[in-house]
Amino acid sequence: MEYVSSLSENEISKIIVDCAYRVHKTLGPGLLESTYETCLFYELDERNLVVERQKVLPVVYNNLKLEAGYRIDLLVENKVIIELKSVKKLDDVHTAQMITYLRLSDCKLGLLINFNVSLIKYGIKRIVNNL
Repeated sequence: MEYVSSLSENEISKIIVDCAYRVHKTLGPGLLESTYETCLFYELDERNLVVERQKVLPVVYNNLKLEAGYRIDLLVENKVIIELKSVKKLDDVHTAQMITYLRLSDCKLGLLINFNVSLIKYGIKRIVNNL
């Protein structure tokens, strides 16, 4: 049976943003994505959220399940996808990647978080899947 959270996507996203702020305030910009992923996972886990790291996201084509190499950085409460970056700036390709993950997973909300910014509020992009 698949886990279903009682929290809404908006409630989950508020917690995620708060945790991202804590990680960014402590570490600052310029580290590897994997470092931020580990620390953000820790913060979310400390708040008793169900979090999966590097979750495989298959593609289904004509009832054929393909392991195409897609991996979600963090999936929170089985509802919100987090894609982490540590880049100079977020580009359209990053947004397209998140839209693809949302569509393939049937999740409604994704947060694209770039930690390589002076203030984390400038690095968070909220993307909604209009199913």
